[in-house]
Formats: sequence, C-alpha cells, structure tokens
Amino acid sequence: MKNSEITGLSKEELVAKIAEEKENLSKLKFAHTISAIENPSRIAKVRKDIARLNTELTKVKNAESATETN
Repeated sequence: MKNSEITGLSKEELVAKIAEEKENLSKLKFAHTISAIENPSRIAKVRKDIARLNTELTKVKNAESATETN
C-alpha cells in the first residue's frame, strides 16, 4: 500500500484497514509457522504497512485535536 493511498483515507477507514492488516499479518505468521510460505518478505511488508497506517492515524488524530483547541 502506497502512502498516497493511505493519506486519502478517513479516520474510520484507517482504523478498519489497520484491523484488516493485523488480521492478515496473524494469518501470514500462522501459515509461515505451519509450513514455509512462498514469500516470507510479505510478513515484513504487512508490518510496515501497519506502521504506515498507524502513523497516518496519529497525524489525523493530532490534526483533529489541534483544530478543537483553536
């Protein structure tokens, strides 16, 4: 997932996408534990996507709190 795609998401969409990606990560880890998955670097990619989503969610929350205080 690209940053340009992430920045266009709303707060609710970010929360939903984070939950979806975390579930995907747990499935990938489980599949990799049972038998080696074809591309183990996908696990790292999903982890980085979750981090990007969390970063954008934090930016959105901070922007909301900044507008509320003004």
